[in-house]
Amino acid sequence: MFYGEYLHSIDRKGRLILPAKFREVSKANFIERFYVTRGLDKCLFMFSEEEWKQQENKFKSMPFTKQQSRTFNRIYFSGAVEIIPDKQGRILVPQYLKDFADIKRDVTIVGISNRIEIWSRQVWQEFYGNSRQSFEDIAEKLMDV
Repeated sequence: MFYGEYLHSIDRKGRLILPAKFREVSKANFIERFYVTRGLDKCLFMFSEEEWKQQENKFKSMPFTKQQSRTFNRIYFSGAVEIIPDKQGRILVPQYLKDFADIKRDVTIVGISNRIEIWSRQVWQEFYGNSRQSFEDIAEKLMDV
């Protein structure tokens, strides 16, 4: 559903415009509402409302008696915020989420099929630079059937 890598910047009012392709996909799939939360690897995860509900059901079924489950759910859900893009496709990301992802001004927005990831451009470049060399090895291990 969401694919590609796009370079954008936070505007003077603290808004981030979603890539045109993502706005097209959202419109075609009647997606009006998103949820953004703390992601992994120092990025933000952004889900459509439908996908968020699926993720929520999966995570809330984890046993609350296990410490790791409680810790994950606390951090993941306490960071979540509902976002409705304006008519120009701009969203306002709360400061605490920008702080978590080390986002200042320049961002890289990445489509990862069922979710969107929002990265500080510098953090994305570091992640990509460190990961691309092992891409084939990872593929071989994950796709070994």
